[in-house]
Amino acid sequence: MKMLVTGGAGFIGSHLVDALMSRGDEVIVIDNLTRGMVENVSRWMEDKRFKFVKGEVTDIDLISSIVKSCDVVFHLAANPEVKIGDPPDHFRNNLYATYIVLEAMRTNNVRKIVFTSSSTVYGEAKILPTPEDYSPLVPISVYGACKLGSESLIIGYSMTYGFNSIILRLANIVGSRSRHGVIVDFIKKLLKDPSRLEILGDGEQTKSYLHVTDCIEAMVRTFENIGEDIQIYNVGSDDAINVKTIAKIVIQELNLDDVKIEYKDEFGGRGWIGDVRKMLLDISKIKNIGWRPRYNSSEAVRLAVRELREEIRNVS
Repeated sequence: MKMLVTGGAGFIGSHLVDALMSRGDEVIVIDNLTRGMVENVSRWMEDKRFKFVKGEVTDIDLISSIVKSCDVVFHLAANPEVKIGDPPDHFRNNLYATYIVLEAMRTNNVRKIVFTSSSTVYGEAKILPTPEDYSPLVPISVYGACKLGSESLIIGYSMTYGFNSIILRLANIVGSRSRHGVIVDFIKKLLKDPSRLEILGDGEQTKSYLHVTDCIEAMVRTFENIGEDIQIYNVGSDDAINVKTIAKIVIQELNLDDVKIEYKDEFGGRGWIGDVRKMLLDISKIKNIGWRPRYNSSEAVRLAVRELREEIRNVS
């Protein structure tokens, strides 16, 4: 099949490209390279089944010209920063970008889309593990709000125009090529000063972490089970760990001793405004189609640290 991967030079997107190319599919990537890197997909540049386009997903003429030759759209392009950030940037590169993708699909009669949403759409869920039918969905960040808005647009287009859609609500994805998040933050801080580590919040923030290889297997498995309807799946691990534990794992994997841990707790235990303190997804639905994670949260974090420590050293 011929696939379009928006944001395909980014962290998760480039791993998805590797999987699709290895399957034998044709793949087109569009990425503006503000967060993605050409190096992430360089291995495929000479392959006739692969095409890279540097451009904006919000460019309706460009995206339409690409979409019309594709069978499926994997929509991953987004501003991934959950922190306060820049609301106009979140709107344009998350919510508006999704609208442009859907319009390009509608006008070119492309009817299959896989969208990477986020666990942040649940906000501070009162039920843990949180199932897909949990309500009300009350995101506490602009990022989460834009992901939820994108979900609503996809559902609306699917109901109106007959799209076959998969929405994946991802836990915290970690692994090689990642350039933001708590693991990257801790490694960078410790490489700069191995004697101390500052933790944002009280360190008790507890969430589910999933290795990127497990995430990609979930994406491919759900796509292979795409039906003529709208399917929403949680994608995460069966457990959760707190930030204190992640700090200990990073310190161990960097072979450091006597690291002084300091807490910068300005937001009632949260790392920042909009930081969900506890997140654990109910993944029984996706397990029913034959997928399950190979790594638990601690294993995923430890593997990610081992992959990232040299990558970060090399770019520092």
